[in-house]
Amino acid sequence: MRDERILSSRERELLQTLLQHAKAASTENHHMQEAVRSVIATAVGETVAQRAFAVLGGSIVDRILEGSTLSSDAANRTAEVLGPKDPEPPGVKAPPKQPVRDPEPPGVKVPPRPIRDIPRPPAPPDPEPPGVKKPGKPMRDTPVPDPEPPGHGATTKVISGSSLGVAERPEFLGAHCVVLDEFLAPQELDALTRFTLEHESDFSASEVVSPTHEKGVVNYDHRRSRVLMDLGSHENVILARIKTVLPQVLEKLGMQEFAIADVEAQITASNDGDYFHFHCDNGSGKVSSRHLTFVYFFHREPRQFEGGELRIHDAHLDGGTYISEGNYQTIVPQQNQIVFFACELLHEITAVKCSSQLFADSRFTLNGWLRR
Repeated sequence: MRDERILSSRERELLQTLLQHAKAASTENHHMQEAVRSVIATAVGETVAQRAFAVLGGSIVDRILEGSTLSSDAANRTAEVLGPKDPEPPGVKAPPKQPVRDPEPPGVKVPPRPIRDIPRPPAPPDPEPPGVKKPGKPMRDTPVPDPEPPGHGATTKVISGSSLGVAERPEFLGAHCVVLDEFLAPQELDALTRFTLEHESDFSASEVVSPTHEKGVVNYDHRRSRVLMDLGSHENVILARIKTVLPQVLEKLGMQEFAIADVEAQITASNDGDYFHFHCDNGSGKVSSRHLTFVYFFHREPRQFEGGELRIHDAHLDGGTYISEGNYQTIVPQQNQIVFFACELLHEITAVKCSSQLFADSRFTLNGWLRR
């Protein structure tokens, strides 16, 4: 199954995602779990056998059937589908049959679901993943005054106490992120949505942490939204999933693996007129150890809001300050999607438009940071 001619990498990734969701959906029901796996194995097995026969010849079918646990009826059905194998040339002996490798022992993790890079300019354009727009010029989607100095672009201070040392500061920070679709199992998404709507009264106004304040302050000129800090069991659910995919995410981002010293997580609700201006996530002493940002999108169906796009900017270093290059990647909120990027990257959330102004119709994210 590792042969690309028999099962492509995309098909293998899809199969792994199906198995992961099947396992999550039937964790407490062993018989259901076995039944689902059996159905998937039967369907995929027939496809693999057909392709193996076409690519490798009839002898491979003998090895598959000899080493399999299929019943004789199932083997006969497979032989009917594949048809008779080609006769062997006279005088040519068939290669010796190889023992079928035992399946991997329980506890061996399968690779995570497919990871998709969002290309950044000036690289040649690749087919764009759903929900990701082409780079554009920064725009202000709200009449709220711009707190940054005029004529200087979007800026963020690089604090000397941050995890990125002075010698390590790159001259250029590209708007590079990793996006994963269908991140939670359907029942996990439903449970998170119900939990969020049931705790509307527990949300409070968002705070902004600035270099001059050790404690966050509410600043409606820079950010407007509401947050919930107590996530109950949902924090453990999403963090367990994040840790599963983290090695591949870091590899795609070009970041070194690191020991997680602490984790912050919150649910953010953004309704009509809410936004978050240009900022980075580790720009002060209080948050300088933040290393990786994650943003998980979810909302009630059908979606009742527009806007609320995540824009991640290219930036260059100018006198100890990162300044926007004027280009950015735009991620449009998609149900059950998560985005990862380095905390020092400049980013913003455009204004949300929600005509009903109902809390239940808000743009929701479960977002947070991994510290090192």
